[in-house]
Amino acid sequence: MREKKFMKDTLSVKTSHVFPPDTNHHGTLFGGKLMADIDNIASISATKLARKPVVTASTDSVDFLKPIRVGDAVTLEAMVSYTGTTSMEVFVKVSSENLMTGEKEVAAISFLTFVALDQSGRSVVIPEVIPETEEEKWLNQTAISRAEHRKERKKYSKELAAFFSSAGK
Repeated sequence: MREKKFMKDTLSVKTSHVFPPDTNHHGTLFGGKLMADIDNIASISATKLARKPVVTASTDSVDFLKPIRVGDAVTLEAMVSYTGTTSMEVFVKVSSENLMTGEKEVAAISFLTFVALDQSGRSVVIPEVIPETEEEKWLNQTAISRAEHRKERKKYSKELAAFFSSAGK
């Protein structure tokens, strides 16, 4: 029988100030910087679940919903939302806060997939995750449809890779 852990036990939160070197010529946070921060915080949540080294298997998408501006605080909240036998889905919510007004907005969301590895680099069985709150239950219950989309996208990506590998030969 697999070990079980509560989703809340995988919660990882990071808040940072957005400074000018973090931004583009529009004065908003670089998308690539945010993507790196998302992968970082998601890997912490994944490791909290597995208590083993983890690798990113995929990033579904990063949907930039609102700009994050110089002077804002940016908060990333990550939590393992679903587990298979050896892979896990991690949900990351990115919020911005105007520190002068206190206005907060969800600025981006992302889902990533991680796999835990043993010392030989092989995937290992991970604990099952248990949702408790309504938000956690929704994330957990809707994960199956996201996993199906991931499988289709991966199949298409493999087809593209095969095409581009043979193109021009």
